Amino acid sequence: MNWDTWLPLLIVLSSLLVALVIFVLPEDRSKTRTTLNLGGAALKIVLVGIMVWGVFNGHHYETRLPLLPGLDLVLRADALSMLFVALSAGLWMLTTVYAVGYLEDSPHRSRFFGFFSLCVTATVGVALAGNLITFLLFYELLTLATYPLIVHRGTEAARKAGRTYLIYTLAGGALLLLATIWLYTLTGTLEFTARGFLSTLDSSHHPVLVIIFVLLITGLGVKAAIFPLHGWLPQAMVAPAPVSALLHAVAVVKAGAFGIIRVVYDVFGIEFSASLGVTLPLAIVAAVTIIYASMRALFQDDLKRRLAFSTVSQVSYIILGIAIVGPMATIGGMVHLVHQGVMKITLFFCAGNLAETLGIHKISEMNGVGRRMPWTMAAFTIGAFGMIGAPPLAGFISKWYLGLGALEAGQDWVIFVLAGSSLLNAGYFLPILYVSWFKEPAGSWPAERCFGRYETALALLAPPVITAILALTLGLLASAPFSPLEWARFITTLEYAP
Repeated sequence: MNWDTWLPLLIVLSSLLVALVIFVLPEDRSKTRTTLNLGGAALKIVLVGIMVWGVFNGHHYETRLPLLPGLDLVLRADALSMLFVALSAGLWMLTTVYAVGYLEDSPHRSRFFGFFSLCVTATVGVALAGNLITFLLFYELLTLATYPLIVHRGTEAARKAGRTYLIYTLAGGALLLLATIWLYTLTGTLEFTARGFLSTLDSSHHPVLVIIFVLLITGLGVKAAIFPLHGWLPQAMVAPAPVSALLHAVAVVKAGAFGIIRVVYDVFGIEFSASLGVTLPLAIVAAVTIIYASMRALFQDDLKRRLAFSTVSQVSYIILGIAIVGPMATIGGMVHLVHQGVMKITLFFCAGNLAETLGIHKISEMNGVGRRMPWTMAAFTIGAFGMIGAPPLAGFISKWYLGLGALEAGQDWVIFVLAGSSLLNAGYFLPILYVSWFKEPAGSWPAERCFGRYETALALLAPPVITAILALTLGLLASAPFSPLEWARFITTLEYAP
């Protein structure tokens, strides 16, 4: 095995080994635990950076290990996988810093950070999976690794949310397994292939393939929180803020959306999917999810629940971009995979700061909070305007390309969905900004803690400020080399090359 063969496996192991060591650490070894977390995250970023450069220059990275007769466990780097891996690696580092500050002096930290690293391992495995069976294994590992994080606080609400999460995700996993087995019996292969590996089947198989497509999208749609499979996500907001950030920006919902991209492009192939007539229904489901979730967000007073419904809406932009079928829309959908992650993690970091510092959980408690926590609310403001799609922030770039792609593909109705969604985004974000910056505080803050010269602990303040700056930079420098937009162009060029 040479370097190109080892590298995908090393990227997975950089967090897996950290997880295994942390699980056995005593609770009082906080410095060792933090060093392992940050060291593993830094190593992963370095390895991912090497791989991104290699993929851009045509290197082939693949680890292949025997799994079942005729089926291997395959970890492979391509342009699409690197978009997701780079997002996961970068945000894991920031979320780790945030989690260390958030969980300081709390119980069961070794258990938390062990599953936290295992969750990132599963996410990276999903991204690097070179065939459907490898994807399925890491996808289910992600379910099992995330459950202990959701129920971490041990309250009845946390346990109920965990049960709901397992019911939804294990049912989705069963559908995914059924479709995977069915595909293998039809084709004898599960290897992800450019333009898909199913388009060579004769037309007699087409009705069966439509059923399999529905099974795959339904199974993946649970984690992607497509309506009406989204019910677990708002309930999971009882989890600590670092877990919410992980669920919404890095791991679970992104794994579902990423899986849908893989199915459409590398299992069925985009042209074959369109010929089967499954892309337009998928686009309609995504559009309904966007509008429905935005409307639900309007009526949530709990800040994290409002952000959760916002995630349900925003992740479906990714699916909509893929389902429109066209280069420009694909660019918009794929770049939103990154842009949404950066903006949404900013918002959840800020929500965690408000809860941890001032005991604020509801929007009705946020009057004048911008004066008490200006840096946190400035970061929140940037994230919120990005979600609305205001230029020059990252969210504007995504929506611009989605709109252009819709017109390019002759799907003019999508423009009304995007416009309506943006208005609804403004409807549920602008009132938060108004009460935070312009209303007088109702009285003294509940449960206020003192953090010296900073408005909150530095480990809690730095990550949202950094991600807010990144959300602005990704918009201002969207056309810079190796930006998410340019990388999405690179992916799309490969997918739509003649």
